[in-house]
Amino acid sequence: MAGLTYQLFSIAVVLGAVQPIGGYSFKNCIGDSYSKNFNCINRKEMNTSAIIKDLPPTAINLTISYTLIVHIPKESFVHLPNLRNLRLDHNHLSNIDDDAFRGLNELKSLNVSFNNIRELSPSVFDNLNNLNFLSLTNNSLKQLPRDIFSNLSHLDTLVLGQNFLTNFSGIAESVSHLQNLSVLDLCSNNLTSLSHSNASLPKSLTTLFLCKNKLVKLGCKNRFLGFIQVLDLSQNLHLDSTAFEEVDLSHINDLRLRSTSVDVLTFLNISNVNARHVDFSGTHLNNTRLTKLCRLLRKKGKTIRKLSLGYNQIHNLTNQMLEYCPTITGNLDLTHNNLNSTSCLEFINKQKSISSINVEHNHLTILHSCQFYSNNVTEVSYRYNRILTVFAYAFNSTPNVKTLELNINIIAYLDCDALSGLTSLETLRLDNNILTDLLQCMFRDNHNLKILNLRNNRIAVIFKWTFFNLSSLTTLDLGGNKITHFEESGLDGLKSLSKFYLDGNNLKQIDTSFYHVFQDTLTTLDLQRNQIRFLNEETSSPFRNLSKLSDLKLDGQRPYGLTVLPRHFFRGLHSLRSLYLTHNDIFFLEPDAFDDLTGLQFLTLDNCCVGATQLQPGVFKNMRNLTLLVLENMGIQNFSKDVFGNLTQLSRLQLNRNVMQIVDVGALESLPNLNYLDIRNTPLICTCDNSLLQNWTVYSNVQVVYLYNLLCPHDPKQRFYNFDTKVCYQDVEMYLFISTAVAIFLFTATPLLYIKLYWKMKYGYYMFRSWFSEQWRILREQEENCKYDAFVSYNSADEQWVMEQLMANLEGNGSSLKLCLHHRDFELGRDIVDNIVSAVYSSRKTICVVSRNFLKSEWCSLEIQLASYRLFDEHRDVLLLVFLEEISQRQVSSYHRMRKVMLKKTYLQWPGSDCTNPTQAQELFWNKLRRAMRSGSNPETEEQHSEGCKEENRETETHTSDEKYYLLP
Repeated sequence: MAGLTYQLFSIAVVLGAVQPIGGYSFKNCIGDSYSKNFNCINRKEMNTSAIIKDLPPTAINLTISYTLIVHIPKESFVHLPNLRNLRLDHNHLSNIDDDAFRGLNELKSLNVSFNNIRELSPSVFDNLNNLNFLSLTNNSLKQLPRDIFSNLSHLDTLVLGQNFLTNFSGIAESVSHLQNLSVLDLCSNNLTSLSHSNASLPKSLTTLFLCKNKLVKLGCKNRFLGFIQVLDLSQNLHLDSTAFEEVDLSHINDLRLRSTSVDVLTFLNISNVNARHVDFSGTHLNNTRLTKLCRLLRKKGKTIRKLSLGYNQIHNLTNQMLEYCPTITGNLDLTHNNLNSTSCLEFINKQKSISSINVEHNHLTILHSCQFYSNNVTEVSYRYNRILTVFAYAFNSTPNVKTLELNINIIAYLDCDALSGLTSLETLRLDNNILTDLLQCMFRDNHNLKILNLRNNRIAVIFKWTFFNLSSLTTLDLGGNKITHFEESGLDGLKSLSKFYLDGNNLKQIDTSFYHVFQDTLTTLDLQRNQIRFLNEETSSPFRNLSKLSDLKLDGQRPYGLTVLPRHFFRGLHSLRSLYLTHNDIFFLEPDAFDDLTGLQFLTLDNCCVGATQLQPGVFKNMRNLTLLVLENMGIQNFSKDVFGNLTQLSRLQLNRNVMQIVDVGALESLPNLNYLDIRNTPLICTCDNSLLQNWTVYSNVQVVYLYNLLCPHDPKQRFYNFDTKVCYQDVEMYLFISTAVAIFLFTATPLLYIKLYWKMKYGYYMFRSWFSEQWRILREQEENCKYDAFVSYNSADEQWVMEQLMANLEGNGSSLKLCLHHRDFELGRDIVDNIVSAVYSSRKTICVVSRNFLKSEWCSLEIQLASYRLFDEHRDVLLLVFLEEISQRQVSSYHRMRKVMLKKTYLQWPGSDCTNPTQAQELFWNKLRRAMRSGSNPETEEQHSEGCKEENRETETHTSDEKYYLLP
């Protein structure tokens, strides 16, 4: 397996050398492969190139924010030619080189706001020919080079707010040629006037923001603002009415003068501005001056679309307040006026065309009962007041209102008839109040209500029939209350409910009996931060009939979490698309916990479990449509294919802040659509166990978030992506297999070899030693002049026979034969083995006197082995076997060489006393032995002797069968 892995790795390396690497993990950025967005946020890197050098040229949107970069060198983005949106905001930039943006011909938007830039080079933006939006807000610019925007012919919006610009003439000159510029933002600078020498604003400019400057006068020519439609001069504290003398404001559609010193009554008399397009917010109006303003407005026109009166000193609304105003056809803005009473908005009796009334951010405490009607108002907002009580028929004056906002007050009492008559109401916001009780009578007329927001009140119980009349309601938000239970029929009537928010309450169980009325319409159910808890696995599914539910939130049950996820808890939720289970301290996830969630696309289990989590094989087996899985901080220790193998559509997997040390690459490879993997803050070990993972992160098509910042836990100086894996690809397994196989073979074969080859090896050893000492060569040279006719090999137990019979018959009686006997002829003090070798090779023959004692002797065995090797290996007839007693072949079977001699050569048997004629037999025996000793040792001599033996054998056999003194093969 390791060998195959190494081969695959080698192939991958070769392929990587000839084609681009498929993987894309970035050192300082997180990318989105689909939208081609790259976010490089909160990085500690100070070098721009180091942040973006590894980004692909396909990048379209790039954000570099909240970093330490101070400088952008030239051609920093040249490798990103397709970039269209670039954000460099909230950094420490102070210097941008010329040609820093070279190559960004497709760039549409550039945001360099919230930095420390003090000055810019005239050519810094020369390469951005297609730029539409440029923001330099919140820097330290004091002036702009004259031609800084000369090549930005397509620029539409330029934001220069929150700098230290003082010279408006220079600004006007730098933008005068921008024929597509429509928005120029110069708010929060140090401009004192709009003097402009000979410069002019482009005719395309329609919106000019000059708020929060130090303007004292405009100082511009009559037609200088002739094309401006939106002019914001608010919060120029020293700007007064005289500044507008002889300035053409006829094209203005929206003029803002809040928090200036302009007297609007004087201003309207001296200016040619259309009074209907002036925002009167913050122009020091009170009730008396408002009446004068209305008279003046009426002189200038019979209708006005919008009347903005916010940020003034209008403390009460009377029936005559707007009596002299022109007809208001749109919105009336009364925000931030310290109003104490609205008098039932009685003024709308005379202003029946108003469609929207905004009374936010005032001091209203009570909404009184009203007895008159107006049919045109559709939107009313009382947000951010101090309303405590809403009396009956409080909105009779606006019976056709569709949107009513009463949120962010302190409403504790809502009369049963407070909303009476509001049959057209579609959106009602009562959130962020202190309501405690809801009654059926409160909503009896609101049949068309679609959105009801009651979040963050103090409701504890939903009484029966509370929502019975809200058959059209699609969204009900009861989150952030203190609800402990629903009374029977408490949710009846909600036939169209689609989104139900119950998060942040005190519910301890999920009662399915209350959901039957909207079980066929509900798509979103939010039960986060309640007190739901299960102690056993036998609870039936509370969702089994919610056939259309697509979004379910069960996060953070207080204070213990769900603890147990019951078996089949999600039964029936085949349409569910999103499931949230974070922060629940679940002890164990059953393998079939999610079996019914076949349509799930998003699942988050972040912080859902207690301690180390052992995900069971098959726990996600039916989630073939899952695309996003969040498993952060679950204590996961292992990652296997058995768990994740069926997630074939998964594209994003977040595993950060877990405790796994090894990641199974096979499990990752089983996710064919995976393109985003987050394993930050996991203690991945930098050993061979993760060598395949390291290789996979480089050559896969999956983005591993901040891969190059992953540290090795045992060596913080070492990075995971490049720890040394060379040793991991040596074929250790093969080596271990071979060495083990050899060891087993030797263990098995050694006893057999010992039995069969013991003497051969011993002989080889002694021959090698003799050869090494050059004795072998000497013996071979002496062979033709042998010292002895025969070397006698015998056991000491047979020494009597050798001395009395063998020596007497071969050396006695005038015989010329000379024998070598170890007790007589071995050299004293010499190694016995050397004596044996010398005796064998100094004798023409070797006579082995074989008996049972001979076979038991180690030295006798060595001697016969030496002689037999001369016989077979050197093809010399040097061995004579003499058997003193009957020995079967079985007894000599372990002496392989001796048995081989017996099968191929004639051997002699000493005739015992049991022979018929022992004397004659022994005489024949000695004659044969003498003849064999005198025969030559070369092959020809051996063959002749063999024939002679055969002839004499035949002769002897005819003589007698009892005189047995030799055996034929």
